[in-house]
Amino acid sequence: METKLIQMDNIKAQKEALYAAGELIRAGEVVAFPTETVYGLGANGLDADACAKIYQAKGRPSDNPLILHVANRSMIDQIVAKVPDKAEKLMAAFCPGPLTLILPRKSIVPDRITGGLATVGVRMPENDVARALITASGVPIAAPSANISGRPSPTTAKSVLVDMKGKIPLILDGGACDFGVESTIVDAAGDKAVILRPGAITKEMLEEVLGEGNVVIDPALVGADSIPRAPGMKYTHYAPKAPLIMLEGMPTRMIRAFQREIERLQKEGHRVGVIASHEVLKGLQDLVPKDLMADYGHQGQLSAIAANIYEALRSFDDKDADILLGEGTTAEGLGLAIMNRLHKASGFQTIQV
Repeated sequence: METKLIQMDNIKAQKEALYAAGELIRAGEVVAFPTETVYGLGANGLDADACAKIYQAKGRPSDNPLILHVANRSMIDQIVAKVPDKAEKLMAAFCPGPLTLILPRKSIVPDRITGGLATVGVRMPENDVARALITASGVPIAAPSANISGRPSPTTAKSVLVDMKGKIPLILDGGACDFGVESTIVDAAGDKAVILRPGAITKEMLEEVLGEGNVVIDPALVGADSIPRAPGMKYTHYAPKAPLIMLEGMPTRMIRAFQREIERLQKEGHRVGVIASHEVLKGLQDLVPKDLMADYGHQGQLSAIAANIYEALRSFDDKDADILLGEGTTAEGLGLAIMNRLHKASGFQTIQV
């Protein structure tokens, strides 16, 4: 299969590309498209056979649910049986935006989308191209991240092409994604809103809407042995090709900790790559070649780290590093989402600094 990549850099290109993409979605094909979080791999969310092609392209387990992306509230009412008050408040505050709500589904939603669950994840993306594609298609679009299952999610069309070339007919290139980590997933059906996957909408932001004490974190997010309930969190995810070890702790001690670990690994014959802050990398220039360094931004600048982390992980795919060391950050606010992804990418292999 030939994979066509269309840059959405002018109105004419957008109009023609959206028409073609909508036709493909309605015909049961798969199209990659940008969102404000990561690139999605989309198919008709009401067509089980079309969604099977998503699983096939990604190599994704078929019991892993998909999120349905909608353009407006009327689409939500088509696929959701009931919208609780908590969900109404969250939609009013954060939709469109990087928020996915787990809600009771209607029978129109195929079992293949939900993994057999009675609920479905629903999201209204903020990205204009994403919403225009949904509108052009005329159906909710089921879309996980547009990468091979288990690999770092793509935040550029170029990264999508690396994983999906020859597997899908079309990629819409809308430039780099804004947030860089997937949407926050919230189950709002119970007494409290439960964060099943952290993202750009933080616990603190949710509490501003629902009140302090009304938002809790799924226990599966704080331990490798718990079983997660959210789409995209059941299996190993975000992993680079080389094994990753995270160094976590006091920022002021990071440089020395990296130096010790790099020296140890190099003595064992390893070719070490480093994913870290600008500050740490500056202190490692005499130990690590420049091409084996990935700068994710300055320490503490969480929005920059989130936007850069997946591309930093992917940057080592064509390099000869056989082991990677990564710098952790705070687990507060957006840092919770960043560290969730890095813990998954490293298989929870950490060194405390």
